[in-house]
Amino acid sequence: MSTEHPRDSFCHRTRREFLWQAGGSFTSLALVDLLGGDGFLQRQALGFDGATPIAGGGPLASKPAMRLPHAKSVIFLFMYGGPSHVDTFDYKPDLYKYDGQTIQVKTKGRGGDKNEGRIVGPKWNFKQHGQCGAWVSDLLPHLATCVDDIAFVKSMYADSPIHGSAMLMMNSGKLLAGSPCMGSWVNYGLGTVNQNLPGFVVMLDSTGGPISGAKNWSSGYMPASYQGCVLRGSGNPILDLATPASRTHDVQRRVLDELKQWNSRHALLRSGNPELESRIEGYELAYRMQSSAPEAVEMGDEAKATEELYGIDDARTEEFGRKCLLARRLVERGVRFVQVYSGGSHNDANWDAHDDLKKNHDYHAGRTDKPIAGLLKDLKRRGLLDETLVIWGGEFGRQPTAEYAQGTGRDHNSFGFTMWMAGGGIKAGVTVGETDELGSIGVGERFHVKNLHATVLDRLGLDPNHLSYFYGGLDQKLVGVEGANPIHQIMV
Repeated sequence: MSTEHPRDSFCHRTRREFLWQAGGSFTSLALVDLLGGDGFLQRQALGFDGATPIAGGGPLASKPAMRLPHAKSVIFLFMYGGPSHVDTFDYKPDLYKYDGQTIQVKTKGRGGDKNEGRIVGPKWNFKQHGQCGAWVSDLLPHLATCVDDIAFVKSMYADSPIHGSAMLMMNSGKLLAGSPCMGSWVNYGLGTVNQNLPGFVVMLDSTGGPISGAKNWSSGYMPASYQGCVLRGSGNPILDLATPASRTHDVQRRVLDELKQWNSRHALLRSGNPELESRIEGYELAYRMQSSAPEAVEMGDEAKATEELYGIDDARTEEFGRKCLLARRLVERGVRFVQVYSGGSHNDANWDAHDDLKKNHDYHAGRTDKPIAGLLKDLKRRGLLDETLVIWGGEFGRQPTAEYAQGTGRDHNSFGFTMWMAGGGIKAGVTVGETDELGSIGVGERFHVKNLHATVLDRLGLDPNHLSYFYGGLDQKLVGVEGANPIHQIMV
């Protein structure tokens, strides 16, 4: 029997031709549905005019939360180098009593394992503050006025006492490079409200970036559109936003029209190429930032009293104060995650007090105490603190003993240290966890860095144990494939 219809029949096709053409048509319907669900078609329809936020398209398009969110954005104040918990918020009277004495105490830091050490008593006095009675040292007089808005976690621990790996752990949940950091996970899970600004912003210290560099704001195995965008801490925060006089509006429009036509011609190529998609998204964001970012970073409209609140009128606190004020302006405009670094480079350029503890911490606390308190107070008076989650801490704490035979420097301590959180979805004026009588190790209920990450995701309306990205044969998560629980004791 013949497998073909006569050529003069009504369809004028062979059976193979009919099935091939029909199949192509039906599968294209599924493709249209997939592209529509992904937001790709809306993206083409809206174009790239740079003025209208793109609705429903692109990797950073705003997405619904997995559960009821308590916060919309995060400001992570990263005290790079490891601030000493026993000299800031973790009051240990025995350190004063044993100051200068060599006693039995197990420690582990960059200098290795030790079974005894010379105790270094705190160089500042502690007092109780606020209605909650939280202990704060004289090192931080401005933050002491904010304790009733803060939740302290005093039994944090991490997996490494070495800066590079500990910072990667604090930022990405992993000791090794190559994984997305917390800001990338937040933008992957929620997108960003303002499509004309980066969803994840990083501000570094004027002395330079942290020891492991851009790995700390990398998107890892995720598309590059989720990585952090670095803003300068002084001068013009974003370079090259001003359009050169020779590049007229007509030239810009022609370039964007050509980009739009290219996208239309190569839609399928782009949708199947995450790297290309991310690169095009970057070009579009760069253009949109030319119209939106200058207004966000220009602080000339801020009242003088506001600048004074952040310490911008004082040379000592001006740099960090400007970064804190800019962080408030960014979350106010829908930026999802802002990370501000205090300290950079190496040694005493950050909180890494190995030699002279008082000189080091007086310097770094003096530059940040007033601006951070100003940020909390400003967010609160504007009604933004309830929807902004503020985090303070470093990659670890410091030991109760001296590192060297001479001097007051302390070695790294990843076995017990303090971090605090305030704002969106966090109980105010509470303290959870504790370290031993010398502050050398967390005792009782301890909280790992992954518990902190789980808390942040939960408060933003993301399920930390179900937010995943498939890579390397696993459903990867910020909290690890094994999962982690939030710190419920500090959650409203």
